[in-house]
Amino acid sequence: MKKYLALLLAVVMTLSLVACGEKNPNPAPDDVDNQDQQTEPVSDIWLPYNEDLSAKRDDRDATGKNGAVASSSYYASKAGLDILQAGGNAVDAAIAVAYTLGVVEPYTSGLGGGGFMTIYDAETKSVKVVDFREIAPANATPEMWLNDEGKVAKFVDASGKEFTGDYSKLNQVGGMAAGVPGEVAGLEYALSNFGSGKLTRAELMQPAIDLAENGYIVTLTMKQCTEDEYFEVANMPEVAGYYLDENGLPLEVGTVLTNKDLAKTYRMIAEGGADAFYKGEVAQAIVDTLSKYGGVMTVEDLANYKVEIREPVTSTYRDYAIYSLPPASSGGTHLIEILNILENFDMAGMEINSPEYIHHFSEAFKMAFADRAKYMADTAFASVPLKGLTSKDYAAKLAGKITDVSGSYEADDPGLYESGSTTSFSVIDQWGNMVACTQTINDFYGNKVAVPGYGFIMNDEMADFSSNPESVNCVAGGKRPLSSMCPSIVLYPDGTPYLTIGSPGGTRIFPTIAQVIQRMIDYDMDIQDAINTARIYDNASENVCYESDGVTPVSADTVAALEAMGHDTTDKGSWNLFFGGVQGIEICKDGTLRAGADPRRDGKGLAY
Repeated sequence: MKKYLALLLAVVMTLSLVACGEKNPNPAPDDVDNQDQQTEPVSDIWLPYNEDLSAKRDDRDATGKNGAVASSSYYASKAGLDILQAGGNAVDAAIAVAYTLGVVEPYTSGLGGGGFMTIYDAETKSVKVVDFREIAPANATPEMWLNDEGKVAKFVDASGKEFTGDYSKLNQVGGMAAGVPGEVAGLEYALSNFGSGKLTRAELMQPAIDLAENGYIVTLTMKQCTEDEYFEVANMPEVAGYYLDENGLPLEVGTVLTNKDLAKTYRMIAEGGADAFYKGEVAQAIVDTLSKYGGVMTVEDLANYKVEIREPVTSTYRDYAIYSLPPASSGGTHLIEILNILENFDMAGMEINSPEYIHHFSEAFKMAFADRAKYMADTAFASVPLKGLTSKDYAAKLAGKITDVSGSYEADDPGLYESGSTTSFSVIDQWGNMVACTQTINDFYGNKVAVPGYGFIMNDEMADFSSNPESVNCVAGGKRPLSSMCPSIVLYPDGTPYLTIGSPGGTRIFPTIAQVIQRMIDYDMDIQDAINTARIYDNASENVCYESDGVTPVSADTVAALEAMGHDTTDKGSWNLFFGGVQGIEICKDGTLRAGADPRRDGKGLAY
């Protein structure tokens, strides 16, 4: 509610200024090219909203035999599908999708961010994880955001004005919120080591360059996300110059938006590779811009960024093999932990979104979040008991704690079994290679600092560290912050490929993916049906958030039963992007590819 009041106030103020003959109260600085904003349609494309501007709830999926892409944007899915049809492999297509998302969803990902890519190699039948997560600058410290009371302070701009919005803390806005971005390095590594070699970097980036240069259509989701963090966006001139209209307001749905500065930067990377981003003028511009807003990042931090190649965490659910992300993401580990707990119960015998069904998910979620808070961090800086956390025996022990009433949980001891707001997309090619990738700049519009003249927004991933210097996930130079991302690969019990899946959504990511996977396996649901079905979420706050409308929604009777069991509840309505935006591709038993995309965002699957 506070966000909408702030937006309403801003509208009133802006209209007042316009009435007095004034222009945008937050104009772009001179070195930001105010981008073209038109209302005429560009080309004949699929749009994720109806004529009345309501979101489409159907026509999200696709079926094919040779290749498929599912992403949160038609533009990105089309870019990837074109690469597949041109003979590129799944990683080639993933590069095209990733860069395109950085243009058309600048509020969720881009050059200033990072992420993870999980790759299944059909020839070797192996899974690898490309970790291009953002990294804390070398000069970062646990105390750099704290005020005299030991709490994270609010951002103060150069004029001395303190920001007071919902996303205005020093670890969310400004220079100290930004980690060293990994996206360009990660995509370059994936292309060099897993690409087909048939297509050049420039060819893979051309769809994104064309969209940045010639324009794309602003969607309902983009407008909503801008409104969500309007206060911060409107008060940061570089971002406002790129992504607000001439009156300083969110762009209307249907506006055709270009970003020629971003097109320029993409062309530099297309020609020069990662060095064009991490060294030279772009790197210097990043450092100078962040420094203006209190940043501690250096050109050495950028030049020294390294991609990590990791082995996935693995387990099974009902004999389906699951491969997902290891730390510094917590997502894969706790996805597996949740499914391992639920495997101890007859989930298929429970009606979806019944009180019993939701109760078991809620308890498993709370247990996983208790373990996450105690154990999870970058394994280069902390000892994380991965084998224990993904152990079937440990899960059985936790499952034994679940009764018929809501419980409170502290982290148990997984050592007993130990010997030692983001976007996501999926790709499958004609050879059976699979990619699940999740990339992010964290909060919508990242740290609200755009790099003028180069067109991209920096991340606020430093907010994913704990502000408590005693936490296992506290800040340290060179450390990767904790994440919930978990782009995952699932194999049939016979070892053949079954599913590639991922989602954005912060800490809702792995609980959301757990629900979709469980429904597909236990109820033999089609991927699109599983995505469409209403979701729930719970964590250590012991509050069941739920969708009360949509497909198989949580009913009032169910809510009453949950509350009688001791659960607090929060109604999130229907089709709420709070619950993420799942994009995935299922390989049916007859070999048919089913691409599923989430109506809670702009998702669209394409296949051929």
